[in-house]
Amino acid sequence: MAEGKRVALVTGGARGIGQGIAKRLAADGWHVVTADTEANGPEEAARHVRADIADEAAVRALVEGIAGQEARLDGLVCNAGIMVRKPLRDLGLEEWSRVIGTNLTSTYLLARAAEPMLRRAKGAILTIASTRAHQSEPDTESYAASKGGLLALTHALAISLGPDVRANVISPGWINVRDERLSEADNAQHPAGRVGRPEDIASLAAWLLGPESGFVTGAEFVSDGGMTRKMIYED
Repeated sequence: MAEGKRVALVTGGARGIGQGIAKRLAADGWHVVTADTEANGPEEAARHVRADIADEAAVRALVEGIAGQEARLDGLVCNAGIMVRKPLRDLGLEEWSRVIGTNLTSTYLLARAAEPMLRRAKGAILTIASTRAHQSEPDTESYAASKGGLLALTHALAISLGPDVRANVISPGWINVRDERLSEADNAQHPAGRVGRPEDIASLAAWLLGPESGFVTGAEFVSDGGMTRKMIYED
């Protein structure tokens, strides 16, 4: 049992943005359950479940486990995502389907399974899309399609589940999730002066899941250091 605490499920919570969100929510007093295909979650999580959230049976078992052990769900963070970068002519249907399943269909499966608990808690859904929903690099068709789909799915959920459940989406830009060594140019190209960090997304996520954002639903929040507003010309 979560002993009266708010309960959040964070998918893709083993590392990167998901790990950052899990850490922030735990620090804010949430009881955090993480799910990932990796065996171990962040130490701040109250519980970690190894699960492939593109699989319907796995999602059902994950949500039923929360109903049985935590007995409530206040926040659902759909963060899990993968990318296959290949020329279109080489991108197989199985690879396409795997990306769409993990990045997009999983949110539908999770929201459907968790709807009763979220409604009871007057909870919130948060999806993690990408600025690639608006702009692309070559050879990223499946990823871009999945993230663009998340924008539409999120506002559809906001309308269908409101007023009981709010749903919003964050679209991150370049976030340094692997603690890479960055050049001065990497940082300087951003109008904000630096590349993003997982904590940047986590702080926004914490607000969107909490009561202070109670009048916000169906909205997209772009957190990219200003890059999608910057006009770039080649010499």
